[in-house]
Amino acid sequence: MYKILRKKELNPTVTLMEIEAPFVAKKALAGQFIILRVDDEGERIPLTVAGYDREKGSVTIIFQIVGSTTEKLNAKKEGEYISDFVGPLGKASETKGFKKVAVIGGGVGCAIAYPTAKQLHEDGAEVHSIVGFRNHDLVILEDEFKKCSDKFVMMTDDGSYGEKGLVTDALKKLIESGEKYDEVIAIGPLIMMKFVCKLTEQYGIKTIVSMNPIMIDGTGMCGGCRLTVGGETKFACVDGPDFDGHKIDFDEAIARSGVYRNFERQAHEKTCNLLKGE
Repeated sequence: MYKILRKKELNPTVTLMEIEAPFVAKKALAGQFIILRVDDEGERIPLTVAGYDREKGSVTIIFQIVGSTTEKLNAKKEGEYISDFVGPLGKASETKGFKKVAVIGGGVGCAIAYPTAKQLHEDGAEVHSIVGFRNHDLVILEDEFKKCSDKFVMMTDDGSYGEKGLVTDALKKLIESGEKYDEVIAIGPLIMMKFVCKLTEQYGIKTIVSMNPIMIDGTGMCGGCRLTVGGETKFACVDGPDFDGHKIDFDEAIARSGVYRNFERQAHEKTCNLLKGE
């Protein structure tokens, strides 16, 4: 059993939790993920390591409430426990040896982008962070990004905060102003990562994306997280989650990501009704 040490609402649909998990905290690195179960009968869901404290023995996760399991997890309170918390899984992000990197985060994907930006900063790189949200109410981790960024750009779709537009607008503006990046790292909705990669391909800038497809076991055995990368089948759980964005078949990944959307919505509604009845 794993104790919830801290719980914080970042916005109406996104929650941060700090979990007591000393063995995971001991080895966790930016870019890796864990798989958890809320209770003994629950489904396994992957969540990226958003932070860790090796001395305290804790791991921070940030999740969006979109389905049955995240609804159940969000119903948990500080001091309560979850059943399983396995990791760290996947390969850590490469953060050493860069002079200047642009880190792009979209929506809840900022929870994955932030620890990578932080580690790049700590490893001596100049970090330019561009984050995008639909509106001001959904903004998360702004102060955290600012602390580890040499340049920070906030974008919102409706212009209610920061600059109006898409993260690709801001990235293109920086590139055309003369900024030269060793690498661009994009993490967020699949459609956002696809168009970031289309843009950077025009300028010949290496671009890494973090892929988070449907996943079950996290060890490469189930094949649920398969992707086509450079014409080859890869598994996000063991080969990633970071991949060369210019080699990803995004159209295939987008199609596969929606397979269980209706089921997820129905399960979410059922869980909400059950929790309200308690």
